[in-house]
Amino acid sequence: MHVTLAATPLARLRGLIGRREPRPLLLVPAAAIHTWGMRFAIDVVFLDAELRVVKVVRGLPPRRLASARRARAVLELPAGGADGLEEGAKLALRR
Repeated sequence: MHVTLAATPLARLRGLIGRREPRPLLLVPAAAIHTWGMRFAIDVVFLDAELRVVKVVRGLPPRRLASARRARAVLELPAGGADGLEEGAKLALRR
């Protein structure tokens, strides 16, 4: 899957806000997200520094907060996009 990287403060702040459709977005660094201004629910995958899943929040609706204490990055996915991902799974990124 193609994932967009949001590594600047402005890119992380904007995230998926105002988008008509969700798309995979990796926020780095991040340990918390909000869905204010979004029009859809998303799946949220919190990752540690080694890209190991520390928490999965499925179907997070608009106007909500989510966080994970040990997270260093957050992967935002369309609702249902985290199906099959569980805590402890390790993700890999490639260009």
